[in-house]
Amino acid sequence: MAHPTQLGFQDAASPLMEELLHFHDHALMIVFLISTLVLYIIVAMVTAKLSDKLILDSQEIEIIWTLLPAMILVLIALPSLRILYLMDETNDPHLTLKALGRQWYWSYEYSDYGDLGFDAYMLPTQDTTFGQYRLLETDHRVVLPMESPIRVLTCAEDVLHSWAVPAFGVKMDAVPGRLNQTAFITSRPGVFYGQCSEICGANHTFMPVVVESVPLDYFELWILSMIQDA
Repeated sequence: MAHPTQLGFQDAASPLMEELLHFHDHALMIVFLISTLVLYIIVAMVTAKLSDKLILDSQEIEIIWTLLPAMILVLIALPSLRILYLMDETNDPHLTLKALGRQWYWSYEYSDYGDLGFDAYMLPTQDTTFGQYRLLETDHRVVLPMESPIRVLTCAEDVLHSWAVPAFGVKMDAVPGRLNQTAFITSRPGVFYGQCSEICGANHTFMPVVVESVPLDYFELWILSMIQDA
């Protein structure tokens, strides 16, 4: 989860988020180099080092400031398109999770296991225990097996919602009457927090997402216990 005064992204918990972090650093370095070059040109012009009209109006300069931005766009576009393709890839998922946005909580269904499902409400502050986070904990956590391809189908019952878990690099809108999908693989065990990222009404900030990534053996035991309790 995010921490007070934190700079940067949360630690990656999926290969997709690792790719996004690499692309962020790549793009940020390009922005830094462009800013440095522009700042140098401004300072040089102010100090009269580049005031020669023959230099500023030359054909060589015209070629440079036409080709250089095109090359920069290619350097940004190619890795960006690659990540977009990876985010849209949902081949052969091991598990499908349905996330239905409601005002203002999430309903989940594990359709691979019959009618298994539950509602996840934000845990009131007075009910939280030591180690749980205020306004981020839910009464039921989504449990998923780690290192397994997971497909998430999102929809909404009333207004626009958005199912988002930053550590996974996942953010998918839940639209009434439309079924959207996204996919990810959790790379390590742990508890990961997210929230609805669409302004969906008065209690928009009170519908968190809590995902617990566990080894496959623990996930199977959890499924069996949920089926027995149903």
